[in-house]
Amino acid sequence: MSLNSTDAVSSTLRAALDGLALRQQVIADNISNLDTPGYTAKTVDFESSLRSAIADGSLQNGSPMMVSTGVAHTPVGVNGNNVDLGFETMSAMQAVFQYQIASRAVDDHYSLIRTAIGGV
Repeated sequence: MSLNSTDAVSSTLRAALDGLALRQQVIADNISNLDTPGYTAKTVDFESSLRSAIADGSLQNGSPMMVSTGVAHTPVGVNGNNVDLGFETMSAMQAVFQYQIASRAVDDHYSLIRTAIGGV
């Protein structure tokens, strides 16, 4: 079964996985630029847009969810770089756990659908 289903749960889970994947990519970019002079760390916020899209039903209509990237407000070091390795590491771990939970929810959702239609 594909995650391109149009039911509300599938749409929500797909949007959450997309947002988490982008967050993981941005965190990886931040960490890879740890020693780049003048680099400004970025953040990803998709949760507020996801909440709004769920509330107004726009995810079910196929409308794309807005994901915003912003600037991290961590202290800037002497080289003009504001990447905080400890913060980025914790954020990466959190994003991995959230992705695992969302992936498990996808599996559970489709298991329920298979059961409902009489599959095993």
